[in-house]
Amino acid sequence: MEQDLLHKANEELERRCLDAAEELYGKIIDSCAQQSKCSPQDLATAYNNRGQVKYYRVDFYEAMDDYTEAIRVNPDFEIPYYNRGLVLYRLGYFDEAIKDFQRVLELNAQFEQARISLQQSFLDKEEKRRRLSGI
Repeated sequence: MEQDLLHKANEELERRCLDAAEELYGKIIDSCAQQSKCSPQDLATAYNNRGQVKYYRVDFYEAMDDYTEAIRVNPDFEIPYYNRGLVLYRLGYFDEAIKDFQRVLELNAQFEQARISLQQSFLDKEEKRRRLSGI
């Protein structure tokens, strides 16, 4: 059942039907909370993708909550670390973003966007330091 709902939710997300996608991801999460048959990967994917819905709506803190839940459910799933890192980067929390991007690369050394984001985070952190110190 969760697989079917997850597939439908993913289709809605791809079509940018955010309300429908969020509702379906919520149903998956609620269903998994009531039964222990859900796979950790499906539950983590539902949290991660619901976080994407919130990200698209610029609800960054709520998105981070869902990414963090996805990580809690499946600590070896690199995508929510990357997504949370992007939000942290956009909010200017470079140290935290760097940690998430580094974790992505520990889990998947081939994740090129994470490598690029990590480098940019280091550069922007240094630029921010220079601005604040007047250098």
